[in-house]
Amino acid sequence: MNQFENLNVSSSIIELLNKENITEPTPIQKESIPYLLEGNDVIGQAQTGTGKTFAYAIPAIMKIDSNSKDVQVLILCPTRELSLQVSIEIKKLISNNKKLKVCTIYGGESYEKQFKELAKNPQIVVGTPGRIIDQINRGKLKFDKVNYLVLDEADEMLKMGFQEDLETIMATMPKNRQNALFSATLPSFITKIATKYMNNPKMVKIESKTLTVEAINQIVYYVKKESKQDLLIRILDYYKYRSVMIFANTKAMVDELVLFLQSYGFKADGLHGDLKQSLRDRVLQSFRSKSIQILIATDVAARGIDIDGIEAIINFDIPNENELYVHRIGRTGRAGSKGMAITISTSRGRSRIKELEAYTKGRITPLPIPSINDINSSTDDILFNNIMELAELNKKNHNYDILIHKIASRISDPVPIIIALLEMADVKSKRDYPEIEVLPLNSSKERKKESKNNKTNSKNSKDIKKKTKAVIEINVGEVDKIRPNQLVVLFHDELKIHREYFGKIVIKKKYTFIEINEEALRFLKGINKLKINGKSLNYRIVDSLPR
Repeated sequence: MNQFENLNVSSSIIELLNKENITEPTPIQKESIPYLLEGNDVIGQAQTGTGKTFAYAIPAIMKIDSNSKDVQVLILCPTRELSLQVSIEIKKLISNNKKLKVCTIYGGESYEKQFKELAKNPQIVVGTPGRIIDQINRGKLKFDKVNYLVLDEADEMLKMGFQEDLETIMATMPKNRQNALFSATLPSFITKIATKYMNNPKMVKIESKTLTVEAINQIVYYVKKESKQDLLIRILDYYKYRSVMIFANTKAMVDELVLFLQSYGFKADGLHGDLKQSLRDRVLQSFRSKSIQILIATDVAARGIDIDGIEAIINFDIPNENELYVHRIGRTGRAGSKGMAITISTSRGRSRIKELEAYTKGRITPLPIPSINDINSSTDDILFNNIMELAELNKKNHNYDILIHKIASRISDPVPIIIALLEMADVKSKRDYPEIEVLPLNSSKERKKESKNNKTNSKNSKDIKKKTKAVIEINVGEVDKIRPNQLVVLFHDELKIHREYFGKIVIKKKYTFIEINEEALRFLKGINKLKINGKSLNYRIVDSLPR
């Protein structure tokens, strides 16, 4: 028996659920579906992956008049990826009703394609607020017959600054509609939205489950802020993951890490909200197909992405919310496989690590920074295991018999042959790793006992140089619609000024002030050849950053 029958779900939908081998509702579905079928507004709090899409989609589909050509259901999502994922799930539930249609509207895709979809008169529209408003303004979308509105991941939409867009959209639809709001967290601004736009909503709160820490090995490395990127290189060389996600808290840091890792020869690419959809799709496909091993993303850009086989996730930045940490590390250790969650933290983050341990009820183990010897030893171990595995698989491989006999006739001692083959594999690291100051693994009391000069061994190590900073003023500002990362990328790509040379960037109305290492000033000679948004650049050195 399909237990959705107990929730009064229609037989046609249950038939489709059976095809998907879905017979038991999740807690969020079990509590939300009856309320929504009764016509109540609902606020649902549940983590990603708990089945909330079906929780609001099943009642929505059951309420649709399939003979009508009007949009009756609108589902708003914060990202393109989540919009697409929601549409895929809904299509599963309407596949046996040819009269029902769903259209997905999001930025980054051609208008023509979306015009054609809208011309089919979909009863369900899923999309992001910005492009939805665009289509309203073009006269392609009307919501005057909408009777069911869903705000999916409402907390993320409001954090991304979509409140004004949401209010614009809601003003175009009937006030007596039914509303469903689903969110991973319920901060105060969510409550205000609910009070303003919802009618005595029923609250459904599903406690997040404790993480299966047995499947996810959680560790932390402590390092000074200026050495985080150098540590990241060591981590990647030490573990040699074939598939890893790195999370950063900002778009600018995603861009920076992509350029940084690519400069070291890693197959890496990034995802954030500023990328065009075609590029986002290409990056995701490259990661799925293992054309790139490293995907760097913000939390918002990673919403709706579901990729198996991720060996580890790395928190380059510690997330600001506990739920985001859970969401991140849950991407590894799936389908019975082991996973690893690595967090890079400064000393100031120690209390935050304790909070995450308490929240996940799991140990986040501090580990010493991998030394060059550690990295080479790990490389040897990985190579040994690969050789043994391949040797077992190739016991009956006779493709190289002639060549083997030819080599054996020349040399009787196999050791030089093995060494030659290992050299050809070029597996030993050839990097000159920058020196990283070791921080103690435990408390601040222990930190005082540690010598300030206790540093990791590194080849050709040098003392860390203290670099003096200068401040430059350039002739573009807010009126020119520039962003700090746009300037950093431009100076990096065109003037070859590495990102590590930049400090604080303050953008005023007509001017921008940039803190930069003095030794990088010599690269600014060619700045007058550069343009931003059609405006030629010039600069001058000033005394300090403005307050």
